[in-house]
Amino acid sequence: MIEIKLENAAKRFQYEWIFRNLSLTVPAASKLAITGSNGSGKSTLIKAIAGLSPVTEGSLSYFFEKRKITAEEVYNYLTISAPYLELPEEFSLVELLKFHFKFKNAISGFSFEKMIEEMYLIGHENKPINQFSSGMKQRLKLGLCFFSQVPLILLDEPTSNLDQKGVDWYLDLIQRFGLNRTLVICSNDPREYQSCENIINIEDYKLKQNL
Repeated sequence: MIEIKLENAAKRFQYEWIFRNLSLTVPAASKLAITGSNGSGKSTLIKAIAGLSPVTEGSLSYFFEKRKITAEEVYNYLTISAPYLELPEEFSLVELLKFHFKFKNAISGFSFEKMIEEMYLIGHENKPINQFSSGMKQRLKLGLCFFSQVPLILLDEPTSNLDQKGVDWYLDLIQRFGLNRTLVICSNDPREYQSCENIINIEDYKLKQNL
């Protein structure tokens, strides 16, 4: 299980500080929600946690079963779903599953057939991803995250493009497959993070302007 520690972490793009002085511990197997208005920096923070964009100041540390791991190796321990991360759309569903699970182990007892059934994608096994609806793609992104045997799952706007049935399906994923994992969820929709025991607002870590 993964523990995450940020100490006085900050991120700047050119002359703009996206967040600053962020000190936070995400305990192993806990669930953290990062909230804030659109464009406030939620995605920037989750990209930093994913190791996709290093912090400008401060430190971001990871501990797997109390052992410190580096930012360069953390990708081995996580999966991420986000609107800005595209699926390889030339692949068929089966081809994509085979490709993804070359790099990640599947959770115990889950064959590709079981995954496809869980994602409500039966009958689409050989269809190219570029022919999937937006909702089908989102279910696929979430399925790849939850069906991978990793201790850290990062979700940015996890119910985007999902109807109410899809939202209920996502909440069921959290309950069934989110146990004993560390989850970080970026959202401004309370439905998406109702299972989170810890919540921060990224706007609390903005530099305050003098009037």
